[in-house]
Amino acid sequence: MLVLPLLSAVAVTVQPRSLSTLEVCGEIASAVSSASEVFYPLELYYTEDNYHWAQSSSQVSACTVEPGTAEDVGAILQVIARTQTPFAVKGGGHSANPEFSSTTGVQIAMARFNDVTYDSSAGTATIGAGLIWDDVYAALEPYNVNVVGGRVTGVGVAGFTLGGGFSFLSNQYGLTIDSVRAFELVLPNGTFTTVTDSNPDLFWALKGGFNNFGIVTQFVLETHPQGQVWVRRLHHHLGRGHAVKNATANFYANVTDPKASILTTLNWELGITAIELNLFYDAPTPPDGIFDELLAIPFLTQDISTRSFLSLVLTAPSNATFGLRGYFDTVSITDITLPLLDAVVNETEYWATTLAAEVPGLFVSYDIEPFLPSVYSHGASSAWPPTRTQGFMPINIYYAWSLEASDSLINSVMQESARYLTQVAISEGQDIANTPLYPNYAIYDSALSSLYGDNVASLQAIKAQYDPDNVMALAGGWKF
Repeated sequence: MLVLPLLSAVAVTVQPRSLSTLEVCGEIASAVSSASEVFYPLELYYTEDNYHWAQSSSQVSACTVEPGTAEDVGAILQVIARTQTPFAVKGGGHSANPEFSSTTGVQIAMARFNDVTYDSSAGTATIGAGLIWDDVYAALEPYNVNVVGGRVTGVGVAGFTLGGGFSFLSNQYGLTIDSVRAFELVLPNGTFTTVTDSNPDLFWALKGGFNNFGIVTQFVLETHPQGQVWVRRLHHHLGRGHAVKNATANFYANVTDPKASILTTLNWELGITAIELNLFYDAPTPPDGIFDELLAIPFLTQDISTRSFLSLVLTAPSNATFGLRGYFDTVSITDITLPLLDAVVNETEYWATTLAAEVPGLFVSYDIEPFLPSVYSHGASSAWPPTRTQGFMPINIYYAWSLEASDSLINSVMQESARYLTQVAISEGQDIANTPLYPNYAIYDSALSSLYGDNVASLQAIKAQYDPDNVMALAGGWKF
């Protein structure tokens, strides 16, 4: 007779089966109300929910969800936290950093948070996180008021605001974060709260701290009177470069009127480097003499008008690289000098001609953005900038191209160019070794310390307090 050995009794723990992302999408669909909707590939709004201005920032998600209420945002976050599912939050979709607001997991698109409510007695506007600035300006224009927001068409309210926000109005009123009165926030645990300066740590952290502390559904911003503005957009060939550089440096050195602003841009495309000058004055007509040196330079084409602020933004040529891949990078400077401007011109020409044969669809742009040293004096302490005692301004470096195969090369070139321009500025005496980079321009693999300096430790502590389970780490972006 065959005798079988006795088996020891053992406790068997059955691990729960992890859900596929598609199953998580189904759980989200069951958890949200009829105000929200989940979309799958080939369904209505799925492609739009994943779309980003830069092709390199768009991904193919398992599903998209458009929450329609703050309560539904909370329900979505609870499902995501329980299942540990990667996700992303998209406002306007203008991020040039891949995977910052896109994912192969669950794409949350804030498109249904699209209201603008003006409160004339409080002097504020409550603005949905799914809007672009074009929509905000259009809604406020009938009231002859405005908010501190984006300078070109298509830029989303949410990411722009949570990253700082430089505007044509910043010399007068500061950064966009300096105008925030309140954030309507869904915390990572799914609960909804209104964050004001009565909750100082979280209010401070949200001003420049992006999506580390939950999902913002609405912003309450201060409004300011807004009439028509004077705008002149000029195009020059590179042969006028010396005159443009002189006039740009002199404007920065001498013009202190906070209503006046300029952008000087070097653009290379199809073998040609051109200079674009954007002159702005926050009134129907600028004072005599303020732009004279810039206006005296012979130009190829010009667009000059007195128009609404909305019209100005809608005509900004920011969609010239529509459908291409693209990255931003940046250098923070404290002075605009002729040697530095020469270096910017040389970088534009050098890298464009070096890469042209190797990188299909190449577009190269370097943008000088003069701001008054007092630009940071309009607001209180915030996560960004980590210091408000030093006046500095960003150089915006933007490259666009056609093929994914060029991504790594472009990343390394842009960082090399940024390092070189930093060294040029340092060599002429600019104290910028520890000057913070502007988060909305910084390239995706920049170190946190280069953006937030000594604020990193405080931001990490606040993050641990409000997101102890690290739910927001499942989304992309700058992470504390």
